[in-house]
Amino acid sequence: MPRKGHSPEQVLNKLRQVEIAVAGGKSVGVAVREIGVTDHTYYRWRREYGGLNLDQARRLG
Repeated sequence: MPRKGHSPEQVLNKLRQVEIAVAGGKSVGVAVREIGVTDHTYYRWRREYGGLNLDQARRLG
């Protein structure tokens, strides 16, 4: 399956979506599937982008 190549903005948006879903009572696994990525990808993104703001993430990407 080809890679989608999400931009830093998209990654931060998807991380936020998972945070909101988990705060609303969903499990991380369910929330991650809803945004269309694997658990592995979610945790990698969280490690790489978790504490960054948009400008910092753009510099990484």
